[in-house]
Amino acid sequence: MQPVEFNEKVWRALKLIPRGRITTYKEMAKYLGRPGASRAVGKACHKNPGAPTVPCHRVVKSDGSLGGYVRGARKKASWLKKEGVKVKSGKVEEFKKKIYRFM
Repeated sequence: MQPVEFNEKVWRALKLIPRGRITTYKEMAKYLGRPGASRAVGKACHKNPGAPTVPCHRVVKSDGSLGGYVRGARKKASWLKKEGVKVKSGKVEEFKKKIYRFM
């Protein structure tokens, strides 16, 4: 089980991802100082009580594929499309242009 503190850090970091951009579970883990914690980031996203206001739908796999979403992949793709992120065959188009890297 993950510490609540880690989940809260993930949820705060989600708010930093600009509308129309995506990041990866791996990028978030690095930003949080836990580079090996990609799965833990995914689990925290799954538990996100503030979705979609706290935008866990903006986090995807490192290969640009959507990954999971508590409300389903179609809903995740729909939210991303509404924000200007094109998704085709389950992957973010122009992935490298859309990725947000935390500073």
